Parts: sequence; structure tokens; C-alpha cells
Amino acid sequence: MNSLIQDIRFGLRTLLRSPGFTLVAVLTLAMGIGANTAIFSVVNGVLLQPLPYETGERIVNLQQPAPLIEVQNAGFSPLEIADYREQSQSLETVVEYHSMPFNLIGRDEPQRVQTGVVSWNFFDMLGVRPLLGRSFAADDETHEADAVLLLSYDYWQQSFGGDPNIVGEEFEMNDRVHTVVGVLPSIPQYPNENDVYMPVTACPFRNGEGWRTTRTARGLTVFGKLKEGESLARLEGDLSTVAGRLHSEYPEAYPETRGLETIAVPLKEELTRRARPTLWILLGTSLSLLLIVCTNLVNLTLARHVGREREMSIRTALGAGRGRLARQLVTEGTILALSGGAAGLLLALLTLDMLKAFAARFTSRAAEVAIDPTVLLFTLGVALSTGLVLGILPALRSRVDINTQIKSDGASSVVGGRGSLRKILVVSQVAISFVLLIGAGLMIRSFMKLQDVDPGFNPENVLTVRLDLNWSKYDNPEIIRSFADALETKLVGSPGVVSVAFSNSYPLNGGVPFTQGFEIEGEVADEGRPTERTVMTSASPAYFQTVGTRLLQGRTFDAFDQQEKAQVGVVTRSFARKYWDEGEAIGKRIRPPGGPEWMEIVGVVDDVKQFSLDQETSEMVFVPYAISPFRDMRLLLRSRGDARAMAMDVREAVSEIDPAQPLAEIQTLEEVRRESLASPRLTMMLMGLFAGLALAITATGIGGVIAFTVSQRTSEIGLRMALGASRGSVLSMVLGQGMVLVFVGLGIGVLAALALGRLMSGLLFNIAPTDPWTFIVVLTTLSIVAVATCLIPARRATSISPTEALRIH
Repeated sequence: MNSLIQDIRFGLRTLLRSPGFTLVAVLTLAMGIGANTAIFSVVNGVLLQPLPYETGERIVNLQQPAPLIEVQNAGFSPLEIADYREQSQSLETVVEYHSMPFNLIGRDEPQRVQTGVVSWNFFDMLGVRPLLGRSFAADDETHEADAVLLLSYDYWQQSFGGDPNIVGEEFEMNDRVHTVVGVLPSIPQYPNENDVYMPVTACPFRNGEGWRTTRTARGLTVFGKLKEGESLARLEGDLSTVAGRLHSEYPEAYPETRGLETIAVPLKEELTRRARPTLWILLGTSLSLLLIVCTNLVNLTLARHVGREREMSIRTALGAGRGRLARQLVTEGTILALSGGAAGLLLALLTLDMLKAFAARFTSRAAEVAIDPTVLLFTLGVALSTGLVLGILPALRSRVDINTQIKSDGASSVVGGRGSLRKILVVSQVAISFVLLIGAGLMIRSFMKLQDVDPGFNPENVLTVRLDLNWSKYDNPEIIRSFADALETKLVGSPGVVSVAFSNSYPLNGGVPFTQGFEIEGEVADEGRPTERTVMTSASPAYFQTVGTRLLQGRTFDAFDQQEKAQVGVVTRSFARKYWDEGEAIGKRIRPPGGPEWMEIVGVVDDVKQFSLDQETSEMVFVPYAISPFRDMRLLLRSRGDARAMAMDVREAVSEIDPAQPLAEIQTLEEVRRESLASPRLTMMLMGLFAGLALAITATGIGGVIAFTVSQRTSEIGLRMALGASRGSVLSMVLGQGMVLVFVGLGIGVLAALALGRLMSGLLFNIAPTDPWTFIVVLTTLSIVAVATCLIPARRATSISPTEALRIH
């Protein structure tokens, strides 16, 4: 222990005598370790940590995919849920879940609250106990029970200021009085964040006659908890048995043309599915940056060690063994690494909120991202490992000749192995930097192509507002139409308003495509072939003008089409091309399978990116809003100036029609478009930042090695010039030696980058992982930077005076 304390004190004094080296080393390590700590905190919170629930590893998400009609998960109907609850031999508990917005009345202003509708034992399955009050009980799920609510912790804090007396308070929702019976603790909510929770029987949507009695009324999310000792493999066999029984008993509910099947996915896997590729690639990128940092600092340490060989020789002469010297070097490297780790931890803390917001775009587990003991241990482990590398490599390369070093200045000893190690490190730096630059270049190219995508609409000066009407008050299409007509009348007359429209959706809404089956008049589907399906959207007459979608053929909707029995539709260009030759869609008729009336196609509009810019354009059919008025409507308003400024006019107009109706999701289409690009933009920026740091560190590493080589070869260069070597030949010699290392690194980097491209293919849009332009630009950029970096010490070599060089050496 005394020796260790002595090593630490001596190491601190040694580092303080070289403040420039120490500061550069600590700051460089802070960037490398800080980047790894920050990214690992996200990976740990999202991918590695178990779910924060009792026996969370036994919770699974049941899914019912229909691959023949390209539906990832059709969900379950209440009747199916009851069947699996009763017949499954592997599941201890089966619960249902869905989430939808309702209007809560009882505060100063009506509030739109996101409501989780769950089975009474949903939280019991998770092992969650309320912070205040009680959880749901079996009696709460009977049809005669009073309506009750559980508040989420965040909603309780934000809307009620953490009022401890909130239990027992009553609010109106869906024309019923709901009593607060409890408040949940501060826990991550899966699969979505909700403000309040209610039992399934209190939801007018879930409790409708169609849902309770129709086996094909699917769409509910189902979770199950495995019995103690049961495995996922046994559960899959169990589900297959139950599904086969149901398919045989109710063949009309499970047509072979859809290929319905039932599977189980661990909840943790389902929650992290979208985040996993991006986070692993970012962690690999940050680790690559740390490798470059380490190689650069090892080079600096080796160069600095040359100046200390006389010191090491004297210490050896005084009795210090090789192990003792190595321990001193490792101690100094560890001090540097721990200092850099502490600074990196501070850097990670400063970026934590930004990274949590980034992770929230992929998974609901973002709330669990934190600098916890696991992350601290990771940071300590990285710092200690880095310190060992910084100390051991110079120690392993030490070859001390006591007599020679005591008599000389140590310059001659560098010609051996350490020079080779420095060259290997430079090659490694160049290779890793090339890989990082290729990754960043591919992301930049992908993002540029994403930005250039034609969305099929004009987002300028368009405001969107979500109006989710009261389920009990607006309980038939006529009342919904009356509300929309009254609101349109009020807004159209407002100054600055160009047009007003209503729909159940809008472009780039980020939702999941919901398709409906249809058949074409005069065409008979082949036996066994699945019914044709498409996305159907309702739209008022001014919708296409308001959104700015181009009309290609025919016409859009007019006032006559607003009549309840008008059977007309407008299709997108991709829909028309898929089913008919160009220009033949007008006049054709389609209808739902077995439907009573045919719908005539009266117009063709340009394709629209309805769900996201990186998805293939969906074939779409628009129907008049009056025929299919949605209670959960979207108002779209085009203005002559700033669309945001019209939000107050919309609020006042809605309040005049229905004072109890709140507004939600007020945003412009420009904001919607920017939001759709936020995730790829942040991924690109993070990778670009890491790649930029790697390039800067690599450039300094190359320049440092060449400069050090020149300083050690001063006598040789002076002798060459004294014997007649020109400045140009000296410049070429030094520059060539540096560029040989660079080209070897580039060759290795190209091979590694090809492998990286395959890993990144899932993150790229409309660009190949081997994109030649990206490789050419990165090769050119790195070569130019390397030449410029090598040129500085090379030019310094040509200025060496032969007389002075020979006199000094």
C-alpha cells in the first residue's frame, strides 16, 4: 500500500510537470469515455436492464399476425381473449389493454386525457401496488359497477400538484361520473404512457355491442404471464393448439386467405424491437471512437516515454526492477484515465436528457435511462481498462540499456520496436476513422435522400388540430357532421383563412397503416387468394386543396358528394396504376367484400406519404367525410400567413360550439414534416459527431508520429542534405513514409466498412451500404487530411540546417 501511494504521488507530480500533455490527454479521454458512458446508459436502460416489474421476464405479448394480407398484428377480440384465458395451459394470467383519448370534465377547463383501458388485474399481473388508494378489483369490471379511475404518477403531479387527497375526487367522462380510487407509483408505463386508467367495462368503445359479441372485432392488445416453470417454447405449442381449435370451430372468423396465427413475444423484446439496431450501432461507433482515442494517447505516451528513458535508466541503476517501472507507468496511465473518466461522466450527465428524448422515439423504455450503478461500473471499467492500455504498452516496449542511456540523451533507442508499434497504431487509427466516416457518410446521404422525398403535399401554412369528440354526446354520424359543418362555417369566414377541411388522418401522421378489404366490379377473386386491401381515408371537399395534393385526373369531392348516400371515391396514382392501366381508373367501381353498394372512382390524385417519408407509398382510397365521419377528427386549415397564429381562432370557434370540447395536437404540417425527420436527423448527427472527432484525433495522431520521427531523424536528414539531397527529395521521403501508413490503414478500413454497411442497411433509406460516392468522398477527404497533416512535419524537415544538425548530433 505504501508503494502504491508513493506511485500515485510520483505519478501526479510527473503529470503536473507536463501540463500540456496532461490536459490534452484528459480532454481526449473525456470525449471518448463520455461518449461511451452516454450511449451505454441508453443501451443499459433500454436493452439490458430487466423490466422493472415482479417476474417481468415471464410477461409476454400475444400477437395475431396475418401474413397473407401483410398485417403484423391484427390484435384480439374480447371473445378470443376469453378463449385463450380459459383454454391456455401455459399462461397464469391473460389481460387486455388498449389506449384511447377521452375528455375529462371537472377542472377549470376540459382536458383531453390519454386513457389506458385494462383488465381489472392488469396491475396485479405486473406486481404494481398503488402509491395512494387501491388498485382495480374484480367487482370494478362488472357492468353494474360505478366507474373508477387510477391516475398515473406524472399526471397526478402535473394536473393536481401531487394532491394527497385526490382519492375519492369525482370527474365526468363520457357522461358518467368517474371516481379516483388510486394513484400509481412513478414507474415506466407499458406499452404506452397514459394519464389515467379505467376498467374495460367503463370504456364505451370497448363495451359496445359489436365488440362484445363479434369474434372478428379485433384490435385489442393482449399480455400474458407464464406459469412458474413454463417456457416460451411450450407456450408457443400451447397457443398453436388453442388457435387450431378455434380455427376449426369458427372457420368463418379465420379465413385461410388471411393466414391468421397466434404467437407470443417476450414483452421486453417487443418493447425494444425498433430501438435495438440503432442503439447497438451507436454503441459500436462510440467504442470505435474510444479505440482511436486510446491509440492516439498510446502514441503520445510512447513519444513522451522516449524523453524519460534516461530517468528510467537511472531508476534501474538504483535498483528498480522492470516490474516496478511498469507499475509506475500503469499508475500514471490509470490516473489519466480516471481523470478523463470523471470528466466524461460529467459530459454524459449533461447529454442525458437529450439522449432520453432520442430513445423515446423508438421505445417506451426511455424513462428508464439513467446514470445508475451499472453505468458507473461500466465507466469505471472503461477507465481502468484504458489506463492499463496506456501504461502497459509503453512498459512492454521498454528496453533499457543502462550504460548507453546514462551516457546519451536517449535519442538512439527509438529506432527499434517502438517505432513499429507507433506505425501499427497509426494504421489502426486510420482504419477505424475510415469506418466511422463511412458510417456517418452513409447516414448523411440517407438523410439527404429522405429530405428530397416528394411527400405529395404542400405543408406551407397548414395548421392541424385533433378534435376527439365526446363518445356519449356525439354518438351518431349526423351529430358529428353537424359539428364539423358548424365549425367550418365559423372558420371559413375568419380573416386569413384560405380553406378548411376535415379528415380522420393527415399526411406523415406517424401511425400504422390500417387497411380495409375491397373487391373490384367485374373481377372475381381466385379461390384461396386473399382479398385486395388498401388504406381508406375520409376527406371533406376542401381536403385536397388544403393539404396541397395535386389532382391528376377527374375531379375531387364537391358539395353534392357530401350527401349521406353519395357513393364516390378518389384514389391515389399508385392505386390506379396497380389495378388498371394509366388513366383507366375513372368510372371504375369498388366496394367492401360483399358490400351492398358500389363506389365509383371519380378522381385520381398524386401519391401522398401518409405515414412516414421512408415508407413505400401506400395505395389509398379517399371517401367523402360526410359518408364516413370520424368522431376522432382532424381539422386542417390553410392560411395566407403563419398557420400557428390561427390556433386561437380555432379554439374560440370550438368553444362557441361546444365549451366542453378540448383541442389536442395543435401543430403545423411543417412541424409534422420536421418531426418525421427528427429520428434519422439525430442518429446522423451523433454518428457525424463521433466521426468528426475521430478524424480530428486521427489527424493529430498522424501528424504527431511523423513529427516525432522527423525529430529523431534530425541527424540523418542533416547528413542527407549535406551529401546533396534536395529539399524536394527530403519532403517526398517524409511525406511518403507517412502516406504509406495511411494507405495501409485505408485498405483495411475499406474491408471493415463493407462489413459495417451490411449491419447498417436497416437504417438507410434509398441508398446501398456500398454506395460508391460515399466511399469516394470519404477516401478523398481522409487522404487530403492525411496529406495536409503529414505535410507540416515534412516541410519542417526540409528546413533543417545540415551544419546545425551535424553539430548538435
